[in-house]
Amino acid sequence: MLIDTHCHLTYDIDSVSGVGAVIGRARDAGVEFIICPTADPEDIPAAIKLSEKYDNVFTTVGIHPEHAGMDANKFINNDILNHPRVLGVGEIGLDYHGDAAKPRSAQIELFERQLEMARRAGLPVAIHTRDAEDDTAAILNKWSDIGGVMHCFTSGWELAKKMLDRGFFFSASGIITFKNANDIRETFAKIPNDRIVVETDSPYCAPVPYRGKVCEPAFVVETARVVAAIKNVPFEKMSDIMLENVRRLYPKIKI
Repeated sequence: MLIDTHCHLTYDIDSVSGVGAVIGRARDAGVEFIICPTADPEDIPAAIKLSEKYDNVFTTVGIHPEHAGMDANKFINNDILNHPRVLGVGEIGLDYHGDAAKPRSAQIELFERQLEMARRAGLPVAIHTRDAEDDTAAILNKWSDIGGVMHCFTSGWELAKKMLDRGFFFSASGIITFKNANDIRETFAKIPNDRIVVETDSPYCAPVPYRGKVCEPAFVVETARVVAAIKNVPFEKMSDIMLENVRRLYPKIKI
């Protein structure tokens, strides 16, 4: 049994058949559960409604750094954080990539505001970091009582080692299957088996052999196969290990 730990079901993955068909294809592929994060704060109500409608869908709530400058308290309150289908706070973090990146001070303020929410609620976090590894590590070190997962992890061993020491998990996306992703595969080879989970980041990052297509949670099977090969562990056994990892990462999940 596999779990797609990060799939944006609130995005228009399948505009023809709809989200129900996406979830059905995932189950047919052996992906029994899906965790739907938010990035845009306007998606939070929709993500929660999906988790209430489908018994195999859970959610995490967070505001991506591309929305820095927004008031997180306007969109995330205690009722939301205490909702039984809300497993964590995410995706949150820092993204310094490109000229269009939001001011760093605003990103850091939003990041730390949501870390405080996670601390108060006793929830783990799903971290986005891009071209911001040093600041991400420094900030998370200040919040040493909070655990979570490095979502769609593509950074190097230096950051991985720091976050391993902090007790974090690491999520492999379809990027790990790409031909030019040797560095990422080498990093995951060093990460202990009991700290690895998988995701699609749908509708992005479709793994080989679906690269270039709109990604959906059924495709996480291909990512899991590559992880199992990297770790030299049979696919079924690695799937069982990652299932247990999800249970430890998100203690609220009941599966």
